[in-house]
Amino acid sequence: MGVLHKNYREMNHFEANDKLSKLIHTNHFLLPVINRFGIRLGFKDKSVKQVCEEQTINENFFLTIVNTYTNEDYFPEAELLKFSPLLIVDYLRKTHKYYFEYLFPEVERRLEKVLMGCKSNCQDLQLIKTFYEKYKIELSRHIEDEEDNVFPYVKALTETYEKGIPLNKEYDFYNMHSAEQEHTQVDQKIYDLKNIVLKYLTPTYNDNDCNAFLFAIFQFEKDLLDHARIEDKILVHKVMDIEKAVKNG
Repeated sequence: MGVLHKNYREMNHFEANDKLSKLIHTNHFLLPVINRFGIRLGFKDKSVKQVCEEQTINENFFLTIVNTYTNEDYFPEAELLKFSPLLIVDYLRKTHKYYFEYLFPEVERRLEKVLMGCKSNCQDLQLIKTFYEKYKIELSRHIEDEEDNVFPYVKALTETYEKGIPLNKEYDFYNMHSAEQEHTQVDQKIYDLKNIVLKYLTPTYNDNDCNAFLFAIFQFEKDLLDHARIEDKILVHKVMDIEKAVKNG
């Protein structure tokens, strides 16, 4: 944490001419974030600008996302609101894919290892597993609702606004207002899960395995919070503005 914040303060925020490798040295948690843009390792000494140009990535959007993800105090709402909702939805879809293909399985793998290493009464760990499984179901339902309902609505509404394509009648009474309240509970529950492990777990586990499990939870929590900020503070408000123009215009 100290090195990350020291480096980040010195540079203020990442810029187009920074070496992409420097971003990862400063904050290795950016690895899955850059993967969502289709960037893979082996980028040599290329700058952010060079990599974005080669891979046809919106450079400003990329920089805004990596800066937002690296520093919670950096959240340029005005800048983010300039981007197309479709660009934001594409990034969020790839984030969802990362959750299902990597983070969920990784958390579960580490939790199973903690359970296997339990030497005596493992009731607390079984309760934690049950809590996690219920949380996964709830978060999965939330994500599926976004994929099946919210994101198609955003696409249809944006196409109506930008291209004049008539909005499907099924969306006449659909709106983004309800989506604004969705994240609070799922965010709180992953914090609760982390807190239960930290405060109430009976010490019958392997320390290293339990720490690895907690590291995975911390990583998941951070990713979810950044994900929620982009959805709730940017996508929802941008789409609500478009709604007014389309439905009341």
